[in-house]
Amino acid sequence: MALEVQNLKKTYRYHGKPVVAVADVSLSIKSGEILAFLGANGAGKTTTVKMIAGLIFPDSGWVKIAGLNPHHNPKALKKLGTVLEGNRNLYWRLTAEENLIYFGVLKGLSHQAARKFSLQLLKRFGLFSRRSALVQNLSRGMQQKLAIATSLIHQPSLLLLDEPTLGLDVEAVEDVKLLVRQLAEEGLAILLTTHQLNVAEEISDRVAIINNGKISTIKPTRELIKEFSGTSYTIEIEGVLDPDRIKSLKDLGAIIIENRLIQIKSSDQLYQAFEILNPLFITRLETDQVDLTDIFFKFLKE
Repeated sequence: MALEVQNLKKTYRYHGKPVVAVADVSLSIKSGEILAFLGANGAGKTTTVKMIAGLIFPDSGWVKIAGLNPHHNPKALKKLGTVLEGNRNLYWRLTAEENLIYFGVLKGLSHQAARKFSLQLLKRFGLFSRRSALVQNLSRGMQQKLAIATSLIHQPSLLLLDEPTLGLDVEAVEDVKLLVRQLAEEGLAILLTTHQLNVAEEISDRVAIINNGKISTIKPTRELIKEFSGTSYTIEIEGVLDPDRIKSLKDLGAIIIENRLIQIKSSDQLYQAFEILNPLFITRLETDQVDLTDIFFKFLKE
């Protein structure tokens, strides 16, 4: 496993009283997998990520990055790459290439190796023509791609990715989503934290939702959506239904709205409805499917 987290707990003291930030968190990520780690403000998400990154010690429980505990073995942190929210990942008065070389040397690479890998990453991320540009003169999308590149300069096993698409325009968001998926397909394990739940739904393999310091659920993304989605369907036809078809559909158990919308309760009834409607033209067919945002708020209310 690229990341293993077992029974993490963390309590702070506020005005002399204990405040439980993380009550009990266990999760894991294998190589090539994206786990979306979701939670409202104050749920314990940030404290958990800081413990994973070795920034704060847990009261109990443990973390292993590629088999190494970052709280006892500093070598574990060489297996870790991080991209934080906002503009805290880069030095704005250095060029794109200088940033990569600096962070490479900081992570233990020789200057020669850091320069070699930096040129490879600049080409890979479409930034080679801008390698001599100061970071402050790059677009927000380019800055974000460069931030991800700097996190990969030492070839980590695990990437902590915090709000990677925040503040980006539509085109840059698509570029970053594609890039993140490609990195996972090449074997990188990614822990994604974001409040942009549509992004998490699109690119994650699994979802973990934390609430009140505990994991409420951790499941494959598609499985979770399927579990919370219904099995009903809405069919819209062009024009209006004739009385005979209305009667046949009602006998089937369908609900008719304004003589042109048909609500069906199951997939079995759906195919029978198609036979009744044939050869009428169907303009819309929708399933009663929730998205990750709906699911997140359901857990939040529990």
